[in-house]
Amino acid sequence: MSSVMNAPPAPHLEPMRGPIGQQRNIGKQVLLSVVTLGLYGVYWAYQSHEDISQHMRSGVTGVVGVLIAVFAGFVTLFLLPIEIKKMYEADGQTSPVGPATAFWILLFAVPWYVKCQSALNQYWASKGAPAAV
Repeated sequence: MSSVMNAPPAPHLEPMRGPIGQQRNIGKQVLLSVVTLGLYGVYWAYQSHEDISQHMRSGVTGVVGVLIAVFAGFVTLFLLPIEIKKMYEADGQTSPVGPATAFWILLFAVPWYVKCQSALNQYWASKGAPAAV
């Protein structure tokens, strides 16, 4: 009986996660993408994939995400929401985005971007990331 009471605590079942990403100001990013003729969007794809990859310790890295965005951009429309969805589900949450989010691109890309960045901001906020500036 005493061995049961003195048993070590059960190991933590949640996998170790890497660093949390940062929240980003959606309006500022849309403006930067317009002003830089889309080049900021390439940086955003890199940073978003890299943040998720480092946090999850798996998935598409920033470099691979950029290569996909540049050479097969339509794949990014599905891939990023899928990566976000996996991150939410691994955390036991329901994701606000998924593969069907790609079809928001039909409304000129901004709704797709806003949905993806809002989901990332919401997730990072839940992990304690400071608010976007």
